[in-house]
Order: sequence, then structure tokens, then C-alpha cells
Amino acid sequence: MKLSNADRRLLDALQHDATRAQADLAEIAGMSRTSAWRRIRDFEESGLIERQVALLNPRMAGFHIQVLLAVSMTEHTDENRQSFEDHVASLASVTECFSVAGERDYVLHVVVPDMETYTEFLQSEILKHAAVRSASSTFVLQRIKYTTMLPLSG
Repeated sequence: MKLSNADRRLLDALQHDATRAQADLAEIAGMSRTSAWRRIRDFEESGLIERQVALLNPRMAGFHIQVLLAVSMTEHTDENRQSFEDHVASLASVTECFSVAGERDYVLHVVVPDMETYTEFLQSEILKHAAVRSASSTFVLQRIKYTTMLPLSG
């Protein structure tokens, strides 16, 4: 999708705070309220704006352990891949899953309240899956940067 400078300003403003009033968004973007409203609807219909959500602080929500979990598959078949991806998609503790190139096949971001919960999750939900050969856990000590914003303005 080709984006004008006004589109980029509008999308940047939405990425900062999607609850802003339409009049504020239009002013920031340098367009009328009607034009801003239409562009937002266009972005939603095209899939550029996938959804609007509230971002929660994991610790304040009781999730004190965050893990980057690297997983290797037993075999690289379509059936194994689909089975694992479907399984991971159903796991609430997995907030992100990436198929990656390199020594491992997937990297998952996992959030859990405590180490006991993580141990149970790893043993029962990941290592027992038939498509998984091995897994390696890297525990997050501190979140240095977190953003969902795409760098639209360069």
C-alpha cells in the first residue's frame, strides 16, 4: 500500500495512542476529520490496521517470568510444521511465535507467573509435542525496549 506523508502522520499518531479523538488525529495528519476517518476505515479494510488493543504491563498483570524459547523440530515436514504451529496458536502463554532460520526452527515468547508454571508448560506443552526434538530457554532479565510501533517516518 502506498502511503502519503499525511497517511504516515496519521498512522504514527494512531500507533502512539489509538484512543485519541478523531479531531486530534486529523489535525496531526493535516487533513479534515472526514478524510482522516475515511483513511482509518481504508486502513482497517485493507488489513494495514489489523486491530486496536490495550498494551498491558506483564509484571503488573502477574506475569513475572518471560522466556524466549527456541524450539527444534524432529523433521521438517509440512505435517510437523502445521501440527506444531496449530498447537502453539492454542497456547495462551505464548504471546509470539516466529519461524526462524538457523540452528532452531521456532522462537516463542512465553509469559508465565512463576518458574513452576513455566516448568510445567515446557514439559507438558512443548517437549511432549511429537514434532519437537529439543527446546532451549533464555530467561528475560529486564525489558530494555518494547514497542509495537513500525518506523513509518524513517
